[in-house]
Amino acid sequence: MLHFAWRMAAHRITSLLAVACAVLGGAALITTTGVLAESGFSSQLPPGRLGGANVVVAADQEFHSSGEMPIALPERATVPAELVGRLAQLPGVTAAVGDIGFPTGLLDSHGTVVPVDDDPTSAGHGWSSTKLLSHPQVEGHAPTGSGEVAVAAGTGVRVGDRIEVIANGRAATPYRVSAVVQAPGAGVYFADETAVRLSGRGSEDSGGATTTADGTASGTATSTDKTGPRAGTVDLIGLRTKPGTEKWVVSAVQNRLEGTGLKVLTGADRGDAVAPGIGSARSLLILLSTSLAGIVLLITGFVTAGALGVTIAGQRRDLALMRAVGATPRQIRRLAAAQSSVVAAVALVPGVGLGYVLAGQFRTILTAHDVLPAELPLTVSPLPALATLLLMGAAVQVSARCAAWRTSRMPATEAVAESRVEPRKPSKARTSGGLVLILGAFTLSVTPLFARTAIGASTTSMAGILAAIGLALAGPALVKGMGNAMARRLRPRVAAPTWLAVANIRGYAQRLSGVVSPLAMAVVFVLTYTLAQTTVMAATSDDTRTGTLAQYRVSAPGLGGLPTGTADAVRKVPGVRAAAAVGSTTVVVQYKEFGSAPTTEEADAQILSPGAAGVIDLGVKEGDPNRLTGATVALSDEAARSFGAGVGERVRLVLGDGTPVQAKVVAVYDRGLGFGPVVLSRDLAAGHTSTNLDPSVLVRTDGSAAAEHRIAQLVASRPGLTFAPTDGADTGQDTPPQVWVNLAVVVVLLGYLLLSIANKLVAATSQRRGEIGALRLVGTTPRQVRAMMRREAAVIAATALVTGLVLSAVPLALLGQGFLGRPWPAGPVWLLPAIAATVVVTAFVTIEFPTRRALRTPPASAVR
Repeated sequence: MLHFAWRMAAHRITSLLAVACAVLGGAALITTTGVLAESGFSSQLPPGRLGGANVVVAADQEFHSSGEMPIALPERATVPAELVGRLAQLPGVTAAVGDIGFPTGLLDSHGTVVPVDDDPTSAGHGWSSTKLLSHPQVEGHAPTGSGEVAVAAGTGVRVGDRIEVIANGRAATPYRVSAVVQAPGAGVYFADETAVRLSGRGSEDSGGATTTADGTASGTATSTDKTGPRAGTVDLIGLRTKPGTEKWVVSAVQNRLEGTGLKVLTGADRGDAVAPGIGSARSLLILLSTSLAGIVLLITGFVTAGALGVTIAGQRRDLALMRAVGATPRQIRRLAAAQSSVVAAVALVPGVGLGYVLAGQFRTILTAHDVLPAELPLTVSPLPALATLLLMGAAVQVSARCAAWRTSRMPATEAVAESRVEPRKPSKARTSGGLVLILGAFTLSVTPLFARTAIGASTTSMAGILAAIGLALAGPALVKGMGNAMARRLRPRVAAPTWLAVANIRGYAQRLSGVVSPLAMAVVFVLTYTLAQTTVMAATSDDTRTGTLAQYRVSAPGLGGLPTGTADAVRKVPGVRAAAAVGSTTVVVQYKEFGSAPTTEEADAQILSPGAAGVIDLGVKEGDPNRLTGATVALSDEAARSFGAGVGERVRLVLGDGTPVQAKVVAVYDRGLGFGPVVLSRDLAAGHTSTNLDPSVLVRTDGSAAAEHRIAQLVASRPGLTFAPTDGADTGQDTPPQVWVNLAVVVVLLGYLLLSIANKLVAATSQRRGEIGALRLVGTTPRQVRAMMRREAAVIAATALVTGLVLSAVPLALLGQGFLGRPWPAGPVWLLPAIAATVVVTAFVTIEFPTRRALRTPPASAVR
């Protein structure tokens, strides 16, 4: 069987190129998605500033719910400081370091922020944390007292220099640089006593931040200053062990910590403790890859099945003759599948390799837009390749057997007779199935009317793809009906090429629909996928523009947060009518779906105080946002419906550091796209974020130039602050990373679709050399043949554009109505002409050149 398959493939190279391209592109896309998904599950950050610690004890930065994937918590959860001394007493431990991190920024002599290697929100540490660095090179000596500091080598500061430091929101204070530290992830190091005081972590029972194994204090002091919301805690504990004792120490630490919920990390897992936000980045990678997988698999399967359908259709005569000489139906299907598998095997290997390359480029896009940390590597293993081989192999086998099913089941004589023509009537079951899919897609597209969320908008593109697949099934009947209608309206003296083109449309509706369907899918995919993104962005921008009353934003990105008192100082500026600090975090909401099934959902949350009503209008429908004090929240109307919680009721939340709370709903608002589904009171979020500093302050003035000038003067007088207009649509929310990902996906998938369609058109046209030769033998001139084929190309392009627009119009109209209050979406005006031009060029070019090549073959040879 394999020998026959190879011989058949060798004589059908042109038509099988379409299959090879479809398999190659599909393998590349599936492999890319698989690499990203695996990276989300297993990729690890380098240990960075924890490279010198053999064992790290940290809080669990994930929320675990039964039956669901863990949800990453982005805010730093802490560890009791009293554990440092207890763990230091374990045999084999040479040092136990309780590491603390707090916002710290450096200023040069001109008041300009000096960048440090570490994240400015946690760049400040005690000197003992240098024991956790991997082979640090230290020039100078440890800082002593409250007037010395050590800095990373990358800052360009030298030992003995004077530098100003803004630590944990305090006023800029001059320090003398006592040491320069060169090591991965090095930050700013204070004397241990100073670090405890600046961070607000001191407590009566902390016993300091560092203890050596022999119980001797190592530059720490006990403090009774309970000034911070996280007093008596450390961020993590790093342990250094004697050679050969690490496994024993890990076991002993796990026994000591049993029941506490703390995690013991070693090896590559230590990188997870460096920055709690990395878990969120990996979760986002999993979410994005899984959401893309559905679209990728649908389009890949559709394109592969279509290419195989064209190939098998061109071999119907060969298969029918084999039936006539005694081949069984099962052997025919096996032969078709074997031949397709041979071609797929050739294309799969380069396709998988290309997939790994594309995954690397995809990661570059994500890191360029700050979706992923630049330090997070991709996980490269054979698993995505193996999954791709299995999926594509199964798709090729099933598609080939389905394409050969009709020919294999027909009587031998009937199969030979039908090998040159198509069935007179399209399959009723196929047509009915296609119409049902189209109807189901239109039903699915009403979701945005009831769910004004990003998830609701995503159903628009899915509905478009389903409708395009329905068109592929019902296409032969629709095209045949169109051909009959055109034939009835032909004038008696119509030109011969036009008459021939219409006759071909009527007689080969299945062949024509096999070309129209993928072109229509390309139109539907680009329009629905792109315009869904731009419509959501427009609705979000409209929400924020309408709801943002402030004209300006004051922030301090290089300091890890605004210095204390910034908001009060801004409020006192003449001409300022309102100023309020705003922030953001992530919460996990626990509620019962449909009144019974327990559900957890991750949600972005704004952090506002009652005074924020002067700078932000949430569009409150019910309740009073001025009551956002204590354990209270406000919910968007979509979130309130989903969570089943109205004004006056309580909702169960897990804050960003894993703390469970029950909060009272004091308001429900309708600008959820612009301001997120949840708003936390500033009191509720206090002490449950990695830093207790405000990220920014929104400012509303009387609109005068004098007020703007005074605010600019205030900002200039305070080093590290930045001042920028909001333009009425800036609340601190960046463009969602899904937008960048989806735009990249549109480009890649469109390229794959167009390449596959072009190959399919070339293959379909090349298979018509016998038909073209017959026309020439009966007197049709080459010019008339070219004219006929051009008219067919025009019909193909026009039909694809019209059907694509019709299938896209309903989902997009409903999307626009749900999100913008009008029956059309928002997006670039050039998109439709661009896709129309692309479809026309693709149809004409890929038909014109194979036709010219076929005309160079002598008619008698072509027919023979």
